[in-house]
Amino acid sequence: MKTPRTVFVCQECGSQSSKWLGRCPDCSAWNSLVEERPLEAPGAAGAAAVGHRYALGGTARGSVRYADIEASTTDRLPSGISEFDRVLGGGIVPGSLVLLGGEPGIGKSTLLLQAAARFAETVGPVLYASGEESEHQIKARGDRLGIGQAPLFLLAETCLERILEEVARVQPRLLIVDSVQTVFSLKFQSAPGSIGQVREAATQFLFTAKGQNIPTFLVGHVTKDGNLAGPKALEHVVDTVLYFEGERHHAHRVVRAVKNRFGAVSELGVFEMTGSGLKAVPNPSALFLAERPVATPGSAVLSCLEGSRPLLVEVQALVSTSSYGMARRMAVGFEQSRLTLLLAVLEKRAGLQLAGDDVFVNVAGGMSIEEPAADLAIVTAVASSLRNRPIAMGTAVCGEIGLGGEVRGVPQAALRIREAEQMGFTRMLVPAANVEAGDLRATGDRAEGRAELLGVRSVGEALDLLLS
Repeated sequence: MKTPRTVFVCQECGSQSSKWLGRCPDCSAWNSLVEERPLEAPGAAGAAAVGHRYALGGTARGSVRYADIEASTTDRLPSGISEFDRVLGGGIVPGSLVLLGGEPGIGKSTLLLQAAARFAETVGPVLYASGEESEHQIKARGDRLGIGQAPLFLLAETCLERILEEVARVQPRLLIVDSVQTVFSLKFQSAPGSIGQVREAATQFLFTAKGQNIPTFLVGHVTKDGNLAGPKALEHVVDTVLYFEGERHHAHRVVRAVKNRFGAVSELGVFEMTGSGLKAVPNPSALFLAERPVATPGSAVLSCLEGSRPLLVEVQALVSTSSYGMARRMAVGFEQSRLTLLLAVLEKRAGLQLAGDDVFVNVAGGMSIEEPAADLAIVTAVASSLRNRPIAMGTAVCGEIGLGGEVRGVPQAALRIREAEQMGFTRMLVPAANVEAGDLRATGDRAEGRAELLGVRSVGEALDLLLS
């Protein structure tokens, strides 16, 4: 009798070894190799290949010439939550596979349960397969969320084959699996959550979604570093990757798209956590600026862009004399290494002395800003706090700063200006390159309801305009 082949797979990088090792030879991770023993049947490879071929659309066919393919537009299905549809690119695409990740307790299951109930009311039946909660637990949450008598089917199951059998029986219009790390296949003897199990589950759900044209949502766990757990191939297999973010001490939550084959990348959806579940926030700028102090030094309003959505957020800075031998630099919601670079530019190009001062920067409201267009807001907030001079009310800024102290142009400046005007701002500080491009109004235009545009070329010029 032939002994089953045993393979040890690294849970960090997916490297395989014929024997157990204390340290992975590829990624150098300690104690990460786990035994996996697939149940191989005679002719399993050929049967799997045939099964995969038919799962992806029936009979096999040859290649098709590009010019002979007719472009087709597929109607998107509404989820019933406007902000969720926005992140997805306008709605749920039939046959798509979406992966939603986030910290434990952030609200992933709550969001998907709300979307499932509203989708079931308007489109058709939904199958919600949960490997972490029982039907009674999901029912209790649904009662708190006010879910009615929608055709929503609950399944507490972790076996992949049984979930697929239930899909064939119910024929849902939408499938939700919470979570993919708890699903296991009978083909493998490894524990759920291992690389082999996650890869097999994601692949089978992909075949089901594409072959039966059923949109599928997978909930994914994240590691302590904030990345999605499991093999990196999991993110390559799916069509859309969404991250559910938010501070536990703030009421709002953010859903961010980092990959989307059917829409814009880095699209953003803002929600507010309430006692009755998550509620969409149609005007996030008003939410982030609701508690902004009046005439306070160290406060600047940034007009940023998340995907195709402009947002106004408050950037706060505090500069104080250091009590220790080494000055501290701390940033919340902004990259700390970028802050250090901007402070060096301020000292070298603008003549500000910050070597003996502690500098603290915070993006109010728990928002995280990554785009370079936030540089000018950081610099002006720090200078305002250092000089103890507030920036005039009704002023918003945006611009990227180079090492030479120059202010570089930003993309989609017209959207940023329009958002500031809609929020009642009367003055907008933008790079001179955007003004000279011809797609913006000339500097000094004070038409009714329109903000005055001030084009700046350097950091020193921007500080003179704002803090003079």
